[in-house]
Amino acid sequence: MIPYEPKQWFNLFTLKRSDTARKLAPYILTFGAYALGIVLLEKHVLHLSDESVLRNVTLLHTLLGFVISMLLVFRTNTAYDRWWEGRRLWGSLVNNSRNLGLKLHQMLPLSEVQVRQFYQAAIPNFALVLRNHLRDHIRPSDFVDTPLLRFNDLRADEHLPNQLASAMFGQAFALEQRGVLRPEHLLVLNPELQSFMDICGACERIKKTPIPYSYSSFIKKFIVSYCLTLPIGFTFSLHYLVVPFTMFVFYVLASLEILAEEVENPFGTDENDLPLDSICQTIYKTVHQGFEHPTPTVLTGKA
Repeated sequence: MIPYEPKQWFNLFTLKRSDTARKLAPYILTFGAYALGIVLLEKHVLHLSDESVLRNVTLLHTLLGFVISMLLVFRTNTAYDRWWEGRRLWGSLVNNSRNLGLKLHQMLPLSEVQVRQFYQAAIPNFALVLRNHLRDHIRPSDFVDTPLLRFNDLRADEHLPNQLASAMFGQAFALEQRGVLRPEHLLVLNPELQSFMDICGACERIKKTPIPYSYSSFIKKFIVSYCLTLPIGFTFSLHYLVVPFTMFVFYVLASLEILAEEVENPFGTDENDLPLDSICQTIYKTVHQGFEHPTPTVLTGKA
């Protein structure tokens, strides 16, 4: 995600890799050449007068302008809702990872060195594995191995987040069977352990359910048709100014659609996608700090 200062207006006009003007430049120039051709055709080839019936084509754009604006507003709002829901899910993953680490740090005896190492690595590993899963990547180098679980112990061709969550569940039940944890401890740990796969499923729903193709296709056709017919009617009032006018209108309408396409799947590597790398680093840092700090002395006894 691009960091920026919203109060600095002029900095917002710098061209970034994700800037829509850069992406749309060939199409904008094409529409400019098309608009210039329409002006030359109507003014110098067909010699149409200012009273031509084609002048009334502008009425079509007046009527449909409200329709296309409503469609684009709905499109961008829907895409942003998906982006914000993804951010909330990963925010929940941060909080639940911290809470699980804090609980296990207090519950597990210091003598359970390997188990403590397992959870200290497994909790951040889940965030990394989920990130790579949502990006359709397998990166063993991101995985921190422990004596109780190594990346080679997992089946890379199957659902990695599910396998890692299952390993954390299984280790908790094994501790309860050995008497290290009491049954009520599992009730305390269960919400965070269960939330991992709930978050994973919700993220997969966002990723695998894009906007219906017919809807996306209709919006693109509508934008192109709207801009192709612009110079036909506005040539009589704007003359050669219809060329930059058509280019600007296409830039605005097409940019809204491109931005919606970019943020509707917020888990990728585009400039405006969620900063999953930074979030994973936050989880790793806070969980490790929680396990490494000594347990504070708790005073007990009757008053």
